[in-house]
Amino acid sequence: MAVSEIQLVRVTKRFPGGLVAVDNVDLTVGSGEVMCLLGPSGCGKTTTLRMVAGLEWATSGDILIAGKRVNHLQARDRNVAMTFQFYALYPSLTVAENLAYPLHADRLSRGEIAERIRRVAAVLELGGILERRPHELGEGEKQRVAVGRSIVRSPTCFLFDEPLSRLDIQLRQTMRTQIKEILEQLDKPTVIVTHDQIEALTMADRIAVMRDGRLEQVATPHDLFAHPANLFVAGFIGTPQMNLLEAVLIGTEGGAANGQATGRFRLLGAEIIATVEARVGSLARESPVTLGIRPRSFELVDPAASGALPAKVDIIEPMGAEVLAHLVEGDVDLRCVMPHTTRIALGEAVGLRCKPGQLHVFGADGRLVQ
Repeated sequence: MAVSEIQLVRVTKRFPGGLVAVDNVDLTVGSGEVMCLLGPSGCGKTTTLRMVAGLEWATSGDILIAGKRVNHLQARDRNVAMTFQFYALYPSLTVAENLAYPLHADRLSRGEIAERIRRVAAVLELGGILERRPHELGEGEKQRVAVGRSIVRSPTCFLFDEPLSRLDIQLRQTMRTQIKEILEQLDKPTVIVTHDQIEALTMADRIAVMRDGRLEQVATPHDLFAHPANLFVAGFIGTPQMNLLEAVLIGTEGGAANGQATGRFRLLGAEIIATVEARVGSLARESPVTLGIRPRSFELVDPAASGALPAKVDIIEPMGAEVLAHLVEGDVDLRCVMPHTTRIALGEAVGLRCKPGQLHVFGADGRLVQ
């Protein structure tokens, strides 16, 4: 194990009354790695973070920080730095005094404290507000001070609980960039809890997607998007949301040499043709499947074209350089993103075809066909 890793081994948290908030989680965060815990409200991500911090006790399993089992240690003895959703700044202290506060317990000299504040203020651009108090700061400034209080020390790891949730969209974008740049310089394991997939996709080296206390998938942002392990991850990752369509596999043909094949499916009363991974051929004919197609993976074709999925344009949403079109076929709503120059009209009949190599096939168990 690397010296500065965080490791969770079969960690479970049960609350009185039988609620299992975290269920048998195995997770390792490497030195210098940023791991985002991502999932819907109530999935267990914050409870997991709080167990690492020592603010909640694990019911079972082991938590190791820098190779040391810390289950029995109080939060103050774990040498972790945690930034909360609510900034937790002392209102009567200046920015400089807030930054200095966690250093007093380390019994540093005044000179060393002043030097650390100077370095942190330079990195976070706090030099001009060191003598202000929290009520004189904007939201973005408060967040930078809260981050500064974490990095001014030399902790073993950094923990962030929804660090950007109180900021407006523009400040979020700025702070995402700043925090990512800072963390890249620190070379410490970092865990960030968020429900915002944009934050996770842009800030994380890897993302752990959670649901109902369990890990659904742990992967890089690209792999989560390109190779979701199951239907939950497929539907949760990506904006607009992936189209998930129930279908029946008719069969696959050829293409094994390059790892791809031609798949035929019955879908919404039509027979469609799409390029699929050759492993889809391992499924029996007439197997029920779910097809996952990203809105940007559709291309428009003639509605009478062989193997195309027919639909009608129901709603058109301009998105600047792109257009999000909602199309209907029966009682199914399809989402398709296309360039803003595409000429379509409400009520128009169109054909849809999935671009080669961009169709995801999930089996009856809800997992990606491997």
